[in-house]
Amino acid sequence: MKIIDAHAHVFESIAGYTRKGEFRPIGGGVCRWANGDEMNVIPKGYGEVGFLAESLLKIMDENDVEKAILLQGSLYGFQNEYGVKVGKEHPDRFKSAITVDPFCKDALQILERYITEFGVKVFKFELSVGAGLMGYHNDFLIDDEIMDRLYRRIAEVEGATLTIDMGSPMMRSCQPESIYRIAKKYPNLHIVVCHLLAPSKEDKEMVALALPYLKHENVWVDLSALPWNVGEEFPFPSAQDYVKMAVDILGADKIVWGTDVPAVLTKDSYQDLMNYIIESGLFSEADLKKIFHDNAVKAYYL
Repeated sequence: MKIIDAHAHVFESIAGYTRKGEFRPIGGGVCRWANGDEMNVIPKGYGEVGFLAESLLKIMDENDVEKAILLQGSLYGFQNEYGVKVGKEHPDRFKSAITVDPFCKDALQILERYITEFGVKVFKFELSVGAGLMGYHNDFLIDDEIMDRLYRRIAEVEGATLTIDMGSPMMRSCQPESIYRIAKKYPNLHIVVCHLLAPSKEDKEMVALALPYLKHENVWVDLSALPWNVGEEFPFPSAQDYVKMAVDILGADKIVWGTDVPAVLTKDSYQDLMNYIIESGLFSEADLKKIFHDNAVKAYYL
């Protein structure tokens, strides 16, 4: 079976910023926030302060993964130029996104540069309270004018994909109704919502209520970091339940597999992040082919 990892990260050196302040490497793949909290984000043997494209390619080759979508976010720090660079160097293996802080005074100018000079087609906004823009900006609607001015320009780009991480159900950033409005307003724009709403084990009722807002022809949902968020050991039964729920509500055509490497590999193996779905017995071979490959091809114009 062909496999695409539709949610991965590479970075030269961590330079993150979240609700906890700046996020800086202290060695051994561990980083510290300004508030003193620490987190291991790079698995042993894959880098001290960065997770380079070569490290991801090694993991992909070991697991027969043919391609990955390289996304951006606040946790590792914006790595736009590096992502674009490795995407150009390995066009058969990577497709790279860029990101912009919409509250930056030159946000539209920055966006335009990556569209016109680099031909970027994937645009990622990590809006979550936990590790994204709403953690260090005041609360906002994710389809308000400051965001919509960016969406309008992105929607003009032929073959563009808008990827949104809006966090977990209990966060103010989790606004499925806003995704509904964006999808209706820009029906030709492909939209991918990350992490299946990043639920804990206790969020099943809220996810069941939220998913119908994402049921559109131009919207997909990725499964990245789902085992991490439910906090279980392999085979991650609650994560399996969430995948089954998403397939039942949205259809197998709308679910996209991804991992969220590298941080997730500090807890679980890459193979387990595939096998909890493949070996679950919950999905047909045809559905697995869609989830692990075909849906990503469509959502990201691969």
